[in-house]
Amino acid sequence: MFINKGLVLEGGGMRGLYTCGVLDRLLEEDFEFRSVYGVSAGACHACSYVSKQHGRAFRAGTKYLNEKDYCSIHSLITTGDLFGVDMLYNKIPNELEPFDFETFDKRKGKLWVVVQNVETGKAEYKELTEMRRDIIWVRASASLPLLSRMVEADGKKYLDGGTADSIPLAQSIKEGNGKNLVILTQHRQYRKQPSSSYKLARLKYRKYPHLVEALRDRHIMYNAQLDFVAEEEEKGNCLVIAPKEPMVVKRIEKDVEKLTKLYEQGYADCDEMMGEIKKFLMND
Repeated sequence: MFINKGLVLEGGGMRGLYTCGVLDRLLEEDFEFRSVYGVSAGACHACSYVSKQHGRAFRAGTKYLNEKDYCSIHSLITTGDLFGVDMLYNKIPNELEPFDFETFDKRKGKLWVVVQNVETGKAEYKELTEMRRDIIWVRASASLPLLSRMVEADGKKYLDGGTADSIPLAQSIKEGNGKNLVILTQHRQYRKQPSSSYKLARLKYRKYPHLVEALRDRHIMYNAQLDFVAEEEEKGNCLVIAPKEPMVVKRIEKDVEKLTKLYEQGYADCDEMMGEIKKFLMND
């Protein structure tokens, strides 16, 4: 069912397993959105959603956690990436959990991922039209500062989009989506605090002052976006799905039991709200 509205997916590292559960429940209703906006982990999980592969994002996010080339200090030391690039963006989509490129390419709606230009410190929005070619933008969107190498594409350098635009609701509205379904990975009372790793980031990225400024002020930007989401929700312009309780899963989490429960929580929360979701999505 084609939905002429936007779907906005926050990042959050391994907390994105909550999003996987929500998306799998939405897939069971065969909802296809006019525009999907994903950031970081949200960008990764959006790909499996758009390709209509129920359960794939969950498997890809949990099945290989103990592989040293998936997420490990070994990978960080030997490659510069905590999350192994070859494993995540080659072996998994092409061999271990094959990505349905054909279904993705035939979709009706659009998929945008958020990346951060390290020279300007600003967010850029990249539309994925051909996954084999555009997967580099998914990688860029999920390249965590301090834990990943910069991604070079189109002659520019990029890092995780969440530093510049964590919840791209405003961008979705700007692109013409007056109504949006928003999936968050923190509970509604959450507010971000200043980064404890800012001093290290300032040292490592001293050649990129605008990036440093964005990292310094990320908590201000993020909390303002939460306020904006609440304002749009109050107006009836967006519907929010979010965890009901504070997260017990860390951004970098390798406890499969915790991650499975988080996935199940996302699925259950979406299922519980399905009547409200359908009413919101079906009405203009």
